[in-house]
Amino acid sequence: MSYYKINNLEQYFKHYNKSIREPRKFWGKIAEENFIWYQGWDKVVDFNMGEADVKWFTNAKVNITKNCIDRHLAKRGDKTAIIFEPNNPDEAALHISYNELYARVAKMANVLREQGIKKGDRICIYLPMIPELAISVLACARIGAIHSVVFAGFSESAVASRINDSSCKMVITSDGAYRGSKSIDLKGIIDEALTKCPTVEKVLVVKRTNTAVTMKEGRDQWIQPLLDAAIPNNVAEIMDAEDPLFILYTSGSTGKPKGMLHTTAGYMVQTAYTFKNIFNYEENDIFWCTADIGWITGHSYILYGPLLNGATTVIFEGVPTYPDFGRFWEVIDKHKVTQFYTAPTAIRSLAKESTDWVSKYDLSSLKVIGSVGEPINEEAWHWYNDQVGKKKCPIVDTWWQTETGSIMISPVPFVTPTKPTYATLPLPGIQPVLMDELRNEIEGNQVVGSLCIKFPWPSMARTIWGDHERYKETYFSAFPGKYFTGDGALRDEVGYYRITGRVDDVVIVSGHNLGTAPIEDAINEHPAVAESAIVGFPHDIKGNALYGFIILKETGEYRDRDNLIKEINEHISSHIGPIAKLDKIQFVDGLPKTRSGKIMRRILRKIAEGDFSNFGDTTTLLNPEIVDEIKDNRV
Repeated sequence: MSYYKINNLEQYFKHYNKSIREPRKFWGKIAEENFIWYQGWDKVVDFNMGEADVKWFTNAKVNITKNCIDRHLAKRGDKTAIIFEPNNPDEAALHISYNELYARVAKMANVLREQGIKKGDRICIYLPMIPELAISVLACARIGAIHSVVFAGFSESAVASRINDSSCKMVITSDGAYRGSKSIDLKGIIDEALTKCPTVEKVLVVKRTNTAVTMKEGRDQWIQPLLDAAIPNNVAEIMDAEDPLFILYTSGSTGKPKGMLHTTAGYMVQTAYTFKNIFNYEENDIFWCTADIGWITGHSYILYGPLLNGATTVIFEGVPTYPDFGRFWEVIDKHKVTQFYTAPTAIRSLAKESTDWVSKYDLSSLKVIGSVGEPINEEAWHWYNDQVGKKKCPIVDTWWQTETGSIMISPVPFVTPTKPTYATLPLPGIQPVLMDELRNEIEGNQVVGSLCIKFPWPSMARTIWGDHERYKETYFSAFPGKYFTGDGALRDEVGYYRITGRVDDVVIVSGHNLGTAPIEDAINEHPAVAESAIVGFPHDIKGNALYGFIILKETGEYRDRDNLIKEINEHISSHIGPIAKLDKIQFVDGLPKTRSGKIMRRILRKIAEGDFSNFGDTTTLLNPEIVDEIKDNRV
């Protein structure tokens, strides 16, 4: 049987059972049959989970860009690798073939080498979603430099802390960025950040907005003249399987950001395998993931996963609401997108608008639609299924993390029957378990516990850059011998998994453990509610009580707020039980979110408690201004 493509449910179970019984043989066969290696491996996997020490394909030699680009040139050289869709719909889209991508990456790799960059050096990439971002990432991988992409929207202090943590030698940035109707001064942000970054020697600047910038002599150079002088071919660096590929910082929702370190071969094998299966990719499909390459979703499913499969991938510079609420659907229609992968946050915000924005475009090219970043609530799932997928496209509700590197639990389209709000079944090679508070594995179905993974997988992060003890403590100490995801989950009667939220998003009210996710789902089903977030706050009698932050669909529609509060609590009582009713409800215009769409519950908890100190660096949020607005209107 083919180990690479899962075609039906029987085959899924065959693959899955094989992967659990013989994980080394399973991953070894996938790696051997689907990639180009300079040298094979001694061992498929070598690990000590207690020490958080994991190695895959030990002593194998490989370069990920040879597998992303070079090997496709003979058969797919003229095929489009990247479609660049600019922020402004009046600006022409750009189609970059695999031949062109090879030449552009080779030139960029040669420029980096000429600038003194060597294997193992760290490069901070602070660019908007333009082709140069993808090309810079691939050029780093080409020569063995470690890329650290920082989302081009983070503040100078957030950028500086990431540059300093990994001692970056170079920064690649642009004069500015377009984001909807705004223009952002990226070079100015970098200039300010670098006043605190002694390790940076060179800054290469892409021209995008043509705005005036200050260039520091001896440090800053425009990138285009250097590329013009570079030759369009390059010999890829031979990398060890466990050589670092990239550092990617988590959003830092709890204190100092963690620089997750991913290595080369295991990440390559699993991102390619998951992309192929979870998106049912076939030759000539057009894949679009709306994330930013500044997040793990963009690394794995805009760049590496698609290119490893010889796919055509869309890079979108803009936002879903510019120039209007139909932009996503217009782009799908324009480029005949076949797979569409976005965040529940985006789905919910667009679901608030008239369905006319969707229905005016032809979405018949779509065959798979997906969600990423957080569990998708039932109301959003049905809207997405009905309005976008037209009830014919399976929804892949994917669960994974920056730390896992690739998707872990997800439906396989046309194979796994979907169920709203459920990530369904683990992918082959993934061994999830639910643990109780006594650290015992919970057997059987219809159970709830802490979600752990009990056997290593190829794309897992190997450490936190510069702090292995923190990595061990964070992920491997709570349940010894297992990776603790930090999430709670339930397993239903057929073995499907539903992520119930972060374990620290469980509030004990009058002795009852209440997960916030099911309460939020119940609230969001109320016809007046667009989105909600629930946190606990101290209560003299109950120990903790529940505080709800709720966004309404139409602010003017429900003028009687007292009556609406009563309705919402009655709704919760009928769906969950009276114990889950909210003691306080605050109607808000927005929720503090990371750029990847996660709600910063830590901030909401502090506001609910009346503690307005030390919110952390709120400039990294998607909407930092909302924090003061919520704080000022606390009930």
